[in-house]
Amino acid sequence: MATPIQQNLTSKNEKYASSFSQGHLALPPAKKYAVVTCMDARIDPAAAYGISLGDAHIIRNAGGNAKDALRSLVISQQLLGTNEVLLIKHTGCGMLTFKNEDAHAVVEKNLGVEGTKELAGLDFQPFPDLERAVEDDVKLLKTSKAIHENVPITGWIYEVETGKVKQVV
Repeated sequence: MATPIQQNLTSKNEKYASSFSQGHLALPPAKKYAVVTCMDARIDPAAAYGISLGDAHIIRNAGGNAKDALRSLVISQQLLGTNEVLLIKHTGCGMLTFKNEDAHAVVEKNLGVEGTKELAGLDFQPFPDLERAVEDDVKLLKTSKAIHENVPITGWIYEVETGKVKQVV
């Protein structure tokens, strides 16, 4: 039996597909850029960042983390032709609220020793300072040998309270 979430998916998709007319879009993004941003449910990257369907790759993960996004960025650039990166973190991010040891303790409490063993040594990559995290992630990408040195990489903060972005780097 389908859960309410699954039922919502199928019914909303049916409505969406009934008027869908974008199946002709090319695989590579038309505007040749990638966005790394957080998976936070309060962020609608297409609306907030002015991205139309087919324009850009949107890579989402916890904290809009560059290290986690590197594999996707390499594929985006080397195989699909993107040539710019916007890294966008946000105010009120959950990654500001804990330390690695806190996350490991919660995993152990909720999943027991087996869950803890599987994640032993995992860096959840939390950060205590939002602007510094943007700067550090942009530096990581700019110094990475896996990213072409001529690729523009900028760092931004999206304010969930106002919907505005501001450039940090």
